[in-house]
Amino acid sequence: MKLLHLDSSILGDASASRQLSAAVTEAWKNSQADVQVTYRDLASDALSHLSAASFVAGGTPAELRDAAQAHEVALAEATLEEFLAADAIVIGAPMYNFTVPTQLKAWIDRIAVAGKTFSYTESGPQGLAGGKKVVIASTAGGIHAGQASGQAHEDYLILVLRFLGITDIEVVRAEGLAYGEEPKANALRSAHAQIDGLFAAA
Repeated sequence: MKLLHLDSSILGDASASRQLSAAVTEAWKNSQADVQVTYRDLASDALSHLSAASFVAGGTPAELRDAAQAHEVALAEATLEEFLAADAIVIGAPMYNFTVPTQLKAWIDRIAVAGKTFSYTESGPQGLAGGKKVVIASTAGGIHAGQASGQAHEDYLILVLRFLGITDIEVVRAEGLAYGEEPKANALRSAHAQIDGLFAAA
């Protein structure tokens, strides 16, 4: 099984989402003997954001692309193929200002490609990337579940993944991490218990 492990937090070793995504990946490896992990750090090795230059590069014939355009297209294609090849994905997703980190959004923009991972039909959109299992390691400094805002970054990720045809999605959540050491420790303990539960029967 090919597992794609993504981190997007800018906090490095201090990141709770990185801690949880690593724990999910390790639990997955321990539950299955044949797991092959590909790791991508979207913060330290950030993808460029979509831009006019991105579209021009993609629309330029390969033989006419300059070096920058060739690099842009090669990176986009490699990112997409990496996603398509994965049987399972672990996404480290902290909440930044009620959404996902900009680095994670840049990755989403590289994998949401018409004709590759979704298409539009007469009956509506159709996801083309189904059959994958995704675990989202979600963190937030505040406590937002049940409020008007909800877990906005989780909702967004789930919406995108389902649009691409992925329906087997689990969320491991640790929130209230900025409320003090004890609430943080309790939230992380609860999240690790969630992880143990996900793989207990595997």
